[in-house]
Amino acid sequence: MITDKRIDSGKAFDWGKTSKEYAKFRDIYPEEFYRKVADRGLCIKGQNVLDLGTGTGVLPRNMYHYGAKWTGTDISPEQIEQAKRMASEEGKDIDFFTASAEEIDFPDNTFDVLTACQCFWYFDHEKVMPEFSRILKKDGRLVILFMAWLPFEDKIAGASEELVLKYSPNWSGARETKHPIFIPEVCYDYFDMEYHEEYDLKVPFTKETWHGRMFACRGVGASLNEEEIKAWDKEHRELLDRIAPDRFNVLHYGAIAVLKKK
Repeated sequence: MITDKRIDSGKAFDWGKTSKEYAKFRDIYPEEFYRKVADRGLCIKGQNVLDLGTGTGVLPRNMYHYGAKWTGTDISPEQIEQAKRMASEEGKDIDFFTASAEEIDFPDNTFDVLTACQCFWYFDHEKVMPEFSRILKKDGRLVILFMAWLPFEDKIAGASEELVLKYSPNWSGARETKHPIFIPEVCYDYFDMEYHEEYDLKVPFTKETWHGRMFACRGVGASLNEEEIKAWDKEHRELLDRIAPDRFNVLHYGAIAVLKKK
């Protein structure tokens, strides 16, 4: 279990509880999300890349065809188990290890690029930033990625989010608006901001895949107890039957920040 006063007012959560659903329902990034990275000459052939907080290996598995050599680490052994399984089934040579961002221990100048997708805010930035700089090669990049639905602009996303808040009122992943990724001040002791961009994305879902996506968020599957999950599941399915067609798009935004090692 993870407890962090910066997140959900300190309510404990465990991604291991939702690893199977995470693997099934959170591999949803459109190709444009990955192309934004590759088009900047990052995570491509000839580069050695470490994906921090890799979860089920979504980023390295989906960017594998760009040719980089990937390593992925995550604090959750259940997530890493799913990442290994899926990479093996897909015939992809990716090294996965269970380790938090604060525990990584690679030699100096190992990687050309570090990536952190949907996880950067979980890190102890005072501790990890000097380590990130150390294991990056000269002129190495730290690429921070994020995607979120826009509840104030998308009816289905907004209604689903309000139901999550009914069960997890302190869930801090709610009420997202489009904005640049927040970079803590300590990061600039070791890196310079090279580029950032925020852009709209329409992500396709069915009722079942959107229900699974909502279950696999921190405010539901990773933190609610069994009885709460059962009640949420029933209410959310009934909600989607009332307001959603069989197939629909949910408006999201994507964001990228590229930091260059000093």
